[in-house]
Amino acid sequence: MTVLDASAILAYAQAEPGSDEVHSLIAQSVCSAVNWSEVALMSLRKGVSPAVLRARMEALGLGIVAFQAEHAEIAADIEALVRPFGLSLADRACLATALALGRPAVTADRVWATIEGLSVDVRLIR
Repeated sequence: MTVLDASAILAYAQAEPGSDEVHSLIAQSVCSAVNWSEVALMSLRKGVSPAVLRARMEALGLGIVAFQAEHAEIAADIEALVRPFGLSLADRACLATALALGRPAVTADRVWATIEGLSVDVRLIR
């Protein structure tokens, strides 16, 4: 199982580069509800119903997991480490979820792979 960042889900939904990689992972993946909020916002901006997109993603096997207190605390703990790289709260939510679950984080954001000291396996889709 992997934890997908919003960038990975959006790449898949919009058939962007890296979508094949996400397609091979989606049935065994989850995303944080925080990251799903980003996906929902971007889908609305493109005129796509978030509920329709969610149904499509869930039918493919994507799970959406609640952002728990433990995840919030991990996101706070890693903030100082990732601040120089400009990671958002949603980015930290994905990483925190991956850390809490002990699973790789999958993203299109290349900067994640350059962060030293981050105890999560970061996998890039492109």
